[in-house]
Amino acid sequence: MTMKPKYKTKQREVILSYIKQTSGKHITAGDVCDYFKEQGTPIGQATVYRQLESLVDEGIVNKYNIDANSPACFEYVADGEHDSDGICFHAKCEECGKLIHLHCEEILKIRDHLSEDHGFVLDPKRTVFYGLCEECGKEERSR
Repeated sequence: MTMKPKYKTKQREVILSYIKQTSGKHITAGDVCDYFKEQGTPIGQATVYRQLESLVDEGIVNKYNIDANSPACFEYVADGEHDSDGICFHAKCEECGKLIHLHCEEILKIRDHLSEDHGFVLDPKRTVFYGLCEECGKEERSR
């Protein structure tokens, strides 16, 4: 269930505009704060967090808590970046920290197998596979 925005402030609009520019990428609240600091636009950290949470509540942004040691990631999804059922699994590189979207039929088969054969329902927003990304894997193999 999505909610209507409570306020349409200038700060909300510039934050939303920036998030739309990062469509398809995962960003943290810190990334948003850093961007506006570099631009010379004074937006407080509390405002960024509050607006991000509001955008999550409205269904404009997805929030991912990848692990206890990483900040939450946010991703703009209002323009249908994700599958219609909202399922998005991730892979996280243990070397560089890159977060990769996994939109694969094979992953959905694993999800279905766990549900049908084991009665276990995966939470796609919290399901993360850990390993090495392609670039870090190449470096590891060349050592």
